[in-house]
Amino acid sequence: MTQLDARPLAGDGAGGTPGGTRGVREKGLGGNSVGLTGSAVIGISTVAPVYCLTSTLGSTAGEVGLQMPAVFLAGFLPMLLVAFAYRELNRAMPDCGTSFTWTVKAFGPRLGWMCGWGLVIATIIVLSNLAGVATSFFWLLAGEITGSDSIAALDDNKAVHIGTVLVLIAAATAISYRGMTATKGVQYALVGLQLLVLGLFVALALGKAGEFETSLSFSAEWLNPFAVQSFAAFTAGLSLSIFMYWGWDACLTANEETTGSDRTPGRAALIAMVVLVGSYLATGVAAQMAVGSGEKGLGLANPDTSDNVFAALAGPVMGPGLGILLFVAVLASAAASLQTTFIPVARTVLAMSTYEALPPSYARVHPRFRTPGRATVVAGLATGAFYTVMTLVSENVLIDTIYALGLMICFYYSLTAFACAWYFRRELLRSGRDLVFKGIFPVVGGLLLAAVFGKTLYDMWDPAYGSGSAVLGVGSVFVIGVGLLLVGVVIMLVMGRRSPAFFRGEVLTRETPSLVVRD
Repeated sequence: MTQLDARPLAGDGAGGTPGGTRGVREKGLGGNSVGLTGSAVIGISTVAPVYCLTSTLGSTAGEVGLQMPAVFLAGFLPMLLVAFAYRELNRAMPDCGTSFTWTVKAFGPRLGWMCGWGLVIATIIVLSNLAGVATSFFWLLAGEITGSDSIAALDDNKAVHIGTVLVLIAAATAISYRGMTATKGVQYALVGLQLLVLGLFVALALGKAGEFETSLSFSAEWLNPFAVQSFAAFTAGLSLSIFMYWGWDACLTANEETTGSDRTPGRAALIAMVVLVGSYLATGVAAQMAVGSGEKGLGLANPDTSDNVFAALAGPVMGPGLGILLFVAVLASAAASLQTTFIPVARTVLAMSTYEALPPSYARVHPRFRTPGRATVVAGLATGAFYTVMTLVSENVLIDTIYALGLMICFYYSLTAFACAWYFRRELLRSGRDLVFKGIFPVVGGLLLAAVFGKTLYDMWDPAYGSGSAVLGVGSVFVIGVGLLLVGVVIMLVMGRRSPAFFRGEVLTRETPSLVVRD
């Protein structure tokens, strides 16, 4: 299948006409660049499973104890339900703007614009965090290989750390700039390495069960979410679990570059979700059996090691020879996700610009690589500037910005889920399948994430949330999270003056075709 010329249809006029009679807008992306496997790999890579596990296994165990695997399953549920919403919307409207485009068509330009903003700002925050983590593990790995503590300590040198971060961001930007084919080749290797090392860790951890003082025997109760000691602990663990699945929708934002753009991305998203939940459950169960979930010794919730579990377990579980593979896998995971996370932000910005919701310069596509070159470069520059400023201003501000990420994730995922049910509202009673996959599943998934959004917003008000800092008595995480959403409102109002046609509903409506394909 190939894309037709998607420029405004003849007779529409440059300014369009009221009622949304404009035709498909050409984005110029390279079609048929990625198949089902490649699309699923991009989704898995963006989530960064090894990085997520090493940074959240301990904190999740600290919140819910032995029910950590159950919370992983609970976090999987709303994400799976939202994934069905993405699949159905993509079948009807395969457009690289995904959440932005679909929400505009369902709820109108302003709510759709804010949904796109939520995705963009969440991605910038994650990109900066991934670059910082990759840098830390780079120097940690260098220290392990050379046996030099002084080399490992270079990460504590602020100039060296920031310089390395900027180099990694530049490299990731360059790879993404060169297109989906370059991205796919790098990702096969990095994702394969991650899953291979995870499998090896699980096997060795199961073999070591019973050898450590804190080892435990498996119990089916570990999979019972109702056994969590309190609702507050459950919601805290659930927030961490939801973060661990974020990013699978990257394969949807590459839909216009995927073979079978109307169906392949949706299938790839579901495959990625299944691989992720299987990896998380296997690793969580194996780790608990090997070292337990307590706060003593090698226990996962030990506050001295809970923020980087694999660094603590590499040697004891895998031995000094194989243990270094875990450091390599975490570095590969962060680096791979850093590179693929440019895909959703660049393509969302491209779509917003194409539909006149952002300045037209961001709609430029590289003539050779067929990628949103300008949007990719600007995303890289924004990420580098954001991380540099936050690091120099305050480590606490950087930490609290990362904590605020969950608010953005729940915001745009839940909006997209509700958009699915509303867009297909006239079709829900046509069949049992339509009612379930276009209505019930998306609404339930959206409500669950909206509930987490509300609970997170409430918790953020407390200065104890995050780094413990406050602004006028209000938690700084709340100020940052809500502040970033309000920045989006301000930019939207400015764009409303510069691009009134979009905000009057004359550019992108329910009737506007997003992508035209033919055999």
